[in-house]
Amino acid sequence: MDQTEGELLLIQSSRFFSLSPVIQAEIFHVFYDLNYGSIFYVTHDHHATEDIIQEAFLKTVYKSPAVENERQLIGWIKVTVRNLILNYLRKIKKSRHNIDVERVFINTASSGTPESVESQIEAKLLEEQILQYLSEMKPEYRFLIELRWKFGLSYHEIAQELHITDEKVRQKLHRARDLLKNKLLSKGRKL
Repeated sequence: MDQTEGELLLIQSSRFFSLSPVIQAEIFHVFYDLNYGSIFYVTHDHHATEDIIQEAFLKTVYKSPAVENERQLIGWIKVTVRNLILNYLRKIKKSRHNIDVERVFINTASSGTPESVESQIEAKLLEEQILQYLSEMKPEYRFLIELRWKFGLSYHEIAQELHITDEKVRQKLHRARDLLKNKLLSKGRKL
C-alpha cells in the first residue's frame, strides 16, 4: 500500500474530475482492490460485489466528507460499503424464496452416527425453520450470525471488520442468538 499512499485522497470530486482518465482508472482499481474481498466474502456473488463497489465508488466521489488523511477516508469508505452490503442483504431477503441448503451454517445433524430417515427429515425441517427465522431477523443480527458461525470469525475479527468494540459484538450476538432461540422455542422445538 506504500505505492498508493495518499492516492485515494484524489477520489474526492473536487480533485477526481480534474485528473486524467488514466489516473482516474488507476484510482478506481485501488478502490476496487481495497473493497472486493470483503464484499465478496459476504455476497458470494461476483456481479453483486461489482455493483456494490461501483455504487460505493460513486458515493465516495460525490459525497465523501473532507478528510485530513487517507486513513480517515478509508474508514468512511468501509462504513459506506458496510451499509451498501446491508442494503443488498435486505433486498435479496425480499426476493429469496428458495432455501439454499449449501449456505446453511448452523449444523443441525447429529454427530457422525448414521441417521434414520425420520431424523434426517427432522433435521431438514429444523434447518428450514432456522433459515426462515434468520431471514426475518434484523439484517444487522443476521450479518453478525453469518460472520460468526458461517465464516468462523472471532469476536475480535468481527469487531475490526465492523469498527465496533469486541464487547458490542458479544452483546449483539447474544441478542441475536436469544431471538433465534426464542423463536424456535415458541414453535415448540426442543433445543
